[in-house]
Amino acid sequence: MTSALRMFAALVPPAEAVEHLDAFLDVRRAAAPFRWTAADQVHVTLAFLAEVEEHRLDDLVERLGRAASRRTAFGTAVAGGGAFPSAARARVLWAGLDLDDPGRTELDRLATGCRAAANRAGIAVDGQRLRPHLTVARLGHPAEVSDWVRLLDGYAGPRWVADRVTLVASYLGEGPRGRPRHEVVDELPLGAAAPD
Repeated sequence: MTSALRMFAALVPPAEAVEHLDAFLDVRRAAAPFRWTAADQVHVTLAFLAEVEEHRLDDLVERLGRAASRRTAFGTAVAGGGAFPSAARARVLWAGLDLDDPGRTELDRLATGCRAAANRAGIAVDGQRLRPHLTVARLGHPAEVSDWVRLLDGYAGPRWVADRVTLVASYLGEGPRGRPRHEVVDELPLGAAAPD
């Protein structure tokens, strides 16, 4: 039996954007017993790949690279937020992305391209259509989090350029406090620079 990797293709904000969000949340974390996402694991999942057989990895990287090269870099910022499935019975608290119409189109097409690349490499893609978000906390039990959603709604981080897809391997239980350990496998640049 061959081993399979748990992976995802993602947009990873630059350190300054993550640090800004982390500082905003840090002074508030003690107010809630959530499982807060570590700063080095903040990302926007474009395609979740629960089982990548190692012999398919090179093909996956090549196809993701082609998909990324067809897209244009775009400006964005971490801003706003919400909860899944709802603020009344939340299991996940998330921050959003501030996108103009061209940026939203590029992000949608990038996610579609990443999912198609994985499928063409013979890898099943989990999840549904892209709902761009960065998970900031998970809740052990459904809870009412309207105050947290309002707080995140008022958040706006620094602007940055999304210019690459990051392929990440996720090793469950190998990180601090039994959390996943993430390892960057490759970074695949988008094909064109963001317009001025």
